[in-house]
Amino acid sequence: MPVSALVRTRNRTDSDRTQVARATDSPRYGTAWNRAVRHGGSAVALLCTALLVAGCGQQDDASSIVRTTTNIAGAGVVGLERDTSQACPLPSAPDPSNGKTRTVTHAAGTSEVPADPQRVVVLSTSALDAACAVGLWERVVGAVPIDGPRSQPMYLGYGVLKIPTVGSAAQPDLEQIAALHPDLIIGDIPGGPGGFAALQAIAPTVLADPESGWQAEFGTLAAGLSRSNAAATALENYHTEARETGNALAASQTQASVIRFTAEQDQVQGSNSFAGQILADVGVQRPTAQRGTSFDVTEQDLIKVEGDIIYVIFAGESGEEHGKKVLRGDAWKDLGGASDKRVFAVEDTVWHGDGLTAARALLADLHSSLNGFVTD
Repeated sequence: MPVSALVRTRNRTDSDRTQVARATDSPRYGTAWNRAVRHGGSAVALLCTALLVAGCGQQDDASSIVRTTTNIAGAGVVGLERDTSQACPLPSAPDPSNGKTRTVTHAAGTSEVPADPQRVVVLSTSALDAACAVGLWERVVGAVPIDGPRSQPMYLGYGVLKIPTVGSAAQPDLEQIAALHPDLIIGDIPGGPGGFAALQAIAPTVLADPESGWQAEFGTLAAGLSRSNAAATALENYHTEARETGNALAASQTQASVIRFTAEQDQVQGSNSFAGQILADVGVQRPTAQRGTSFDVTEQDLIKVEGDIIYVIFAGESGEEHGKKVLRGDAWKDLGGASDKRVFAVEDTVWHGDGLTAARALLADLHSSLNGFVTD
């Protein structure tokens, strides 16, 4: 039977207490996230800051939402039962235009895009995230899916699950895309046959470079959507929210460690990672060993994972299986963050994400966990 537990706030300035429910180890990380209420027994509503994340078009009754945490190999899960009602704002106004099209320069060249596109195909999660962030997700008529039990990331909510899929991110299906009659295609540079030229033959196409950094990528995708002004405002609001989050949590007094487990790799997420950049925006400090770029660790040098709090990311089921073995090992249990019960499992598509909506979801995760710890 599930065991209820406390996740207590341990702010170095003011001590608050947050109650959540805890369930026994989940056999599947995805299942734990999608079905925690059914499998987790009784749940206790959070008394701390509400999670402010995710979900295009889902009408949630905020008073009925119960936020829970499931225990995975000793780590309390953050981000269960996100409020999906406010992630995607109302549609934003298009940028001013003197005609029906505008010229956009992007990673693959130059394109003439509609001044206000109505039927959009997205070829990456970052593109769907961008459409959500400027309020145009309901104009998305096709999207490449992600791996896992859901076709799209959970932090974007339920509405996006109704969007038809078009092949895969590695190989978009050109026939399926053409059949949707899009007036705009946005995404990352594809690896499928024909590349940019084949897509451009179907509809005006704007492709971003994921290596340019998530904010620059968001700017390119928003320009393709003719929403550069809306994107600039959204980014400004994000930075304000990040600063306010840091101040509210006394973030500069905490050193947070972040590690991501794949089937075969244990990688500390450094300053160049998505999570590392958001933590820096909030003002969260990093352990000395983690103040550079991302790097791999082994069981022999897990000391580099040490921190006041440790966030763990599982990349799919295979990443969870491998990560749980590490978390149950003696070397991990010797870490101060583990023995102090300050280890939290976070959602891969958020903390290893690539977009403004994911960044806002990560801020909400910090609200509910940075000054907390899990007890039996």
